[in-house]
Amino acid sequence: MAGGIGSRFWPFSRSSKPKQFMDFLNTGRSLLQITFDRFSTIIPVENIYVVTNFMYRDLVAEQLPELSAHQILSEPSRRNTAPCIAYATYKIKKENPEANIVITPADHLILRESVFLKVVQQGLKFVEEKDALLTLGVKPNRPETGYGYIQVHEDDANSIEENGIYKVRTFTEKPNIDLATVFVQSGEFFWNSGVFFWSVKSIEQEFDKFLPELASKFSDGMSVYATDKEQEFINKVYSSCPNISIDYSVLEKSENVFVLCSDFGWSDLGTWTALYDVSPKDAKGNVSLKCKTQFYESSNNIVASSEPNKLVVLQGLDDYIVADSENVLLVCKREESRIRQFVTDINVKYSGEYI
Repeated sequence: MAGGIGSRFWPFSRSSKPKQFMDFLNTGRSLLQITFDRFSTIIPVENIYVVTNFMYRDLVAEQLPELSAHQILSEPSRRNTAPCIAYATYKIKKENPEANIVITPADHLILRESVFLKVVQQGLKFVEEKDALLTLGVKPNRPETGYGYIQVHEDDANSIEENGIYKVRTFTEKPNIDLATVFVQSGEFFWNSGVFFWSVKSIEQEFDKFLPELASKFSDGMSVYATDKEQEFINKVYSSCPNISIDYSVLEKSENVFVLCSDFGWSDLGTWTALYDVSPKDAKGNVSLKCKTQFYESSNNIVASSEPNKLVVLQGLDDYIVADSENVLLVCKREESRIRQFVTDINVKYSGEYI
């Protein structure tokens, strides 16, 4: 899934080039390319599909020349993850109705890739053998308010379904700090990584049950997928699709959901603070990305510039984000970041000029 705009990483992430297409980690590869590199070690390239907004189709093709045109699925509008996953599911069904699928965001950080790939193979094996939906849960190391949480089933809290796989009891979206603290202390909750596994058959059954109209729309396209009529059909279908997540529409309602719990050094890299947490720091806790910096009486800041030769000098700042990109300079508190609000306000005031 590579269609988001990454607004919480503004001003680096813009509508013209969102964060998944950028080299945030200074590796020479974008987050999308790193995700492709990771999965292509265990999944044949011809079995990898990227779902993105039509605006970014050329960017995907440019960054992943290994993919054929029919492996890049273009959404004409943003409708959240349920339509995105339904589109991919029914297209894959035409190729192979017996397929087992792993769904992943294109912009997550995995520090222990060998562990992660073993977990992915375990997850695929599980859904191949069991008619069930599976999500990856990450053991939390702090009370985080920016992630969703998964609670394992009370009856199974001390009994493993299968090597770290538990029956899901509840999903909770982004709790406040007090509730997140309770979750972490209980030991029953895991972060929801947004990585999912299921067979075509299993997810189709759940779509039929909880999103029957959506299932019917995409099922009607079986004769046009992988033909020159596919995009015209998708453009028509998306105009009547609900804007709804797979979590809310299916996973939170289904009684057939399991979670595979592991620790593979995961971050969704959803915010500047998340990037700060995984980046190298100096003795004062400052992070410098893509620029030269000089710090005076400053600590725990993250500084980034789109111009690698730019020198940024900070004095007297603690816990700040300083991000200089093209025609925008952002200076705001790191722990109290309200970047989504900034983006909304600026979009209204300046008619999208800086977004």
